[in-house]
Amino acid sequence: MKVLIVSKASTVAVHRGKLRELARLGVDITVIVPPRWGNQPLEVTGEEGYKLRVLPCWFTPYNHFHFYPARVGPIDADVVYLEEEPWSLVTHQFMRLCVKAQKPTIFMSFQNIYKNYPPPFDFFERYTFTHAAAAVPGTPEVLQILRAKGFEKPAAIIAFGLNPQVFLKRDVTPLRQKLGIDGSFVVGFMGRVVPEKGVSDLIRAFALLPSRSTLLMVGSGKFQNQAQKIAQEHGVMGRIRWVPSVPSLEVADYMNSLDVLVLPSRTTPRWKEQFGRVLIEAMACEKPSVGSSSGEIPNVIADAGLVFPEGDVNALAERLRCLYDSPDLCCRLGSRGRARVLQNFTDRKIAEKHLQFYQEVLAAHDSAHRNRVGHMQV
Repeated sequence: MKVLIVSKASTVAVHRGKLRELARLGVDITVIVPPRWGNQPLEVTGEEGYKLRVLPCWFTPYNHFHFYPARVGPIDADVVYLEEEPWSLVTHQFMRLCVKAQKPTIFMSFQNIYKNYPPPFDFFERYTFTHAAAAVPGTPEVLQILRAKGFEKPAAIIAFGLNPQVFLKRDVTPLRQKLGIDGSFVVGFMGRVVPEKGVSDLIRAFALLPSRSTLLMVGSGKFQNQAQKIAQEHGVMGRIRWVPSVPSLEVADYMNSLDVLVLPSRTTPRWKEQFGRVLIEAMACEKPSVGSSSGEIPNVIADAGLVFPEGDVNALAERLRCLYDSPDLCCRLGSRGRARVLQNFTDRKIAEKHLQFYQEVLAAHDSAHRNRVGHMQV
């Protein structure tokens, strides 16, 4: 089977594990990626069995507007998987090509808030719903939204995965020493430093922890100056280590430098946490996760971490203090997290789900084509 995948997320090396596993399952994979997505350049590694086709891309990192201006050429694939939302311009670009080539096309969605889009994005979404063969919603809530918006075709709920041989527990004492956090209870945050990620709540909760604790902030964003001001106001600036975004292949080392990972996201009218990859990365490294009640976080964590009501600083501080006081609880939650990832979120399991769905979609497409030909002959 030949599969063409269009994926801006594949600029990040660790997000291509699913592709490697699909190739190992015998799928001929070609992935169209941009040379960079915003500030994230394409991470090039020794690829394993799949082909990267790097095309110029305009208007990154804007999900609505980005597209590939170069001529894509004929669609040489049995199935096309658009790892893009149904309302985006790039989805519309490839949907039109696939309709012309009569190729079964599947789109992805993680949009977990019902939204009505302005023109022309409402048209793009309707066109995708009309002409796509199927969808891959990332969560049950996303599927409910697709159904409520009128998409009635086949759908398979498939989340994200990771490589458990990359994300696993290991000693990173040299890194902890380099960061100046050795001997501390290390609370970690990894991601975009923006208000909706609950960064202010995390700093305020951290200020309530004993002085032997350190906060490691890995990432950058528009809220960083304000976050540092909050840290100064609460007298904890000296106990926080600020690290810019690190290459994806180094994330596992930083995860292993933590005692607990926190994802304190806060829901806004236009956004709530759609999944939280950092949660499964921490869980795979046997680090307990503490997450807010925003969006999909409680479902990802399940019994492998602690959840607090979003925006409740005292509740977050209480969860962190509980882990600070109980190394045994940290260990138990870490073991549960690893087991949960191995059962649900490995690249191999995600790839197997994708392959099964591609086969079902292709079989239905071929059957419909044969029926059309049969009716024409009659």
